[in-house]
Amino acid sequence: MASSAASSHVNALQSKHAGLEARLRDEMARPSPDAAMIQELKKQKLRLKEEIGRS
Repeated sequence: MASSAASSHVNALQSKHAGLEARLRDEMARPSPDAAMIQELKKQKLRLKEEIGRS
C-alpha cells in the first residue's frame, strides 16, 4: 500500500513538473519573456525534480 501511495505522489510531482515545463515554454515563446518568471519556473522545476529523485 505504501508503494502505491509513493507511486501516486511521484506521478503527481511529475505532472506538476510537466505543467511547469509547459509554462516555461510558453513564457520563453513570448515576444518579451519575463526573465524573473523564467528563473522562478526553472527553480520550481528543479525543486520538483529533486523531490522526485528522493521518492
